[in-house]
Formats: sequence, C-alpha cells, structure tokens
Amino acid sequence: MAGEGGFFTRPNKSRGGGVAVEAGTSQAIAISADGLKQRLRSAFMRSEGLRGYSLLSPTLIVMVVTMCVPIGLCIAYSFWTQDYLTIDRTFTLANYQEATSHPLYRALLLRSLRISGTVTVITVLLAYPMAYFVAFHVHGNKMTWIVFLTLPFLTSYLLRVFSWKIILGYQGVINSGLISMGVVEEPLAFLLYNPTSVIITLTYAWAPFAILPIFVSLEKIDRSLLEAATDLGDGPFARFLRITLPLSLPGVIAATLMIFIPTVGDFITPELVGGRDGKMIAKVIQVQFGRANNYPLGASLSLISMITITFISVIYILMTRWVTKRIA
Repeated sequence: MAGEGGFFTRPNKSRGGGVAVEAGTSQAIAISADGLKQRLRSAFMRSEGLRGYSLLSPTLIVMVVTMCVPIGLCIAYSFWTQDYLTIDRTFTLANYQEATSHPLYRALLLRSLRISGTVTVITVLLAYPMAYFVAFHVHGNKMTWIVFLTLPFLTSYLLRVFSWKIILGYQGVINSGLISMGVVEEPLAFLLYNPTSVIITLTYAWAPFAILPIFVSLEKIDRSLLEAATDLGDGPFARFLRITLPLSLPGVIAATLMIFIPTVGDFITPELVGGRDGKMIAKVIQVQFGRANNYPLGASLSLISMITITFISVIYILMTRWVTKRIA
C-alpha cells in the first residue's frame, strides 16, 4: 500500500507542479500580450498615417466591395467566352483580339476620346473665368454665387439633356430664333444628332465639376503674394502667369480629370442627342451587357477603355507636373 501510496502521490505532485508551470506560462503569455498591445498602441499613437488609415478603413472597405470586386469580376469575364446563355470559363484572349482588331470598336473609342477631350478643354476654359471672378472680385456672399452657379445642376441629368435636345432641335429655340430674325431660311441641321450636340450638352452638364475645384484652388491663393508681385512691378497679366495660374493648377488638374474620365463612359447623352454620328464606346459596351448578352466582350471593351483612359490621365498628370516645375 505504501508503494501504491507512493506510486499515486508522485503523480499528484507532478500534476501540481504542472499546474503551477501552466499558470506561470499563462501569466507570461498574458504579460507578453499586454506588452505587445502597449507597443502597438504606442506605434499607432505615434504614426499619423496609421490613424488616418483607421479613419478611412470603413470607406476603404466600401470601395473594395463596390469597386474592386466588380472590376475583378470584369477582368475574369474578359478572359472567358459567351456560349449563348452559358459562360465558357476556358482561358482565352479572343475577346481582346476582337476588341482591338474590329474597326468599329477602334473608331468609337477614338471618337469617345476626341469628344471627351474637346468637352474637357472647353469646360475648363469656360469655368476658369467664372471661378476667378467669384474668387477675386466677389467680396461678400461668395457662397450665394456658388449656389447660383450650380443651382441649374440640381435638377435631373436626364431633364437637362432633354432640355438641350429641345433647344438644339430643328424646331428648337435656336433654329426658331434664327429663322424669325431672318438669319437663316431653314433650320440648321448640324445642331442636333452629331458630335457637336454631344459636346455642347456634356459641356453644360459637367460645368460645376470644373468650377468648384478651380474656385477652391483660387480661393486658397495667398493675396499677399499678389501684392508683393505688384510692388515689384508686375502687371495684371504677368501676375496672373507667374502666381495665379501656377498656384491654381491643382484645381485645373482636378477639374480636367473629373470631366475627362466620366465623359468617356457617358452613353445617355450620345444616345439622346448624338444620333448615329455621335455614338460613343459606352453605348457599345452597354449593348454587349444588355441586348447582345455578351458579357465577356463587354468586359474586354470596358477594360480596354479603362486602361486607355488611365494611360492618358497619367501622361497628363506627369506633363502638368513638369510644366508646373518649369514655371516655378
């Protein structure tokens, strides 16, 4: 029995020692975990970037879910093929070959870039004087002026497009006015259902997106710099070229990108006022995802358009930075 008692008491001591060791190990792990938490907390408090990303994390999650996931699906579809109502998931580059080799798709993409580039240039050139006037010559109630400039754009986009269709139509306001004044004998046909009508309508529709960023850049310019330039003998024109224009370029760049990128993908305006000669690449993409039921080809056309727009935007940003440095 003693042997048995001794036999049974030794494991009891061993278990007690094991419990003590386990308790000590758990305590050490807890201490190390607390230390790690303290170090992470200190690093988080010291890093302004980490705190910023923590505030942006909800937005980043929404962006990933609503933008990155659809783009990922679009990329996947572009390498598949459509077999009537089913998708053949065999990897292929046939969609990209068709999208780049078909003359219709190339022509529509070039037309879209040309129309969007023209709209961007005209809109920025018209928006800059308006933003300049409000920023430098309106000394009170600037917000009222901004509201008045953007008030027409609070209405429906479709309503504004239909309004321009009525204005530019054969029996519209412009043609009726010109005929009543005797300037022309019959309606001008080039005002509607062509690229010109698309450019006019898009310029009007996207004007606020050019006015607001340019106004913000002009409003932030330190007026003492202009006073110093005047004291040094610069006239209004030289002062504008040397100070105002370079300091307002960030707003101009933002306005340019905010207009050029979305207008390439606009298909509502070309559909309503463009006619056959005003069609853009977005209409073909919409048809592929709709009536044609060819998701892979539509996805490849979308990606080619996005890559082209991204390339042009990057070149534009690099060029403007180079010009800004040369001016400075």
